Amino acid sequence: MALVWKETLDGIDWEELSALYRAAPLGSKDAATLKTAFTHSRFTVFLFEDGHIVGVGRALADGVDCSYICDVALLPSHQSRGLGKQIVARLVELSAGHRKIILYAVPGKEPFYAKFGFRRMKTAMAIFQHPEESQAKGFIE
Repeated sequence: MALVWKETLDGIDWEELSALYRAAPLGSKDAATLKTAFTHSRFTVFLFEDGHIVGVGRALADGVDCSYICDVALLPSHQSRGLGKQIVARLVELSAGHRKIILYAVPGKEPFYAKFGFRRMKTAMAIFQHPEESQAKGFIE
């Protein structure tokens, strides 16, 4: 069946999205947390096949200065088919006009994002809820 793209939250099965996050793997986020995060995002992109979510991405943005692309995920069965590129490309397109578009990548995936023009920042910093875990995963020094 054909892939269907959607940019609204209408009819999203949040439990199904939670399962996609675990499968991608993008971590364990419960349905309520995802609903809150996506509801507060300016841009959302969902990819469906046979009525099921197979890919997703979102961006937090203020409309002028900064757009933060996050939570780009695909089911393993749909990876390496160019779909992730399409999700990121759409979020970059939706974010056009912002002075900066930022993201942080899963360690090792930086070359993927560099193809879109993303460059490593020298001064980026973060406070993580679980710094030891984030350090072990390679997100922070």
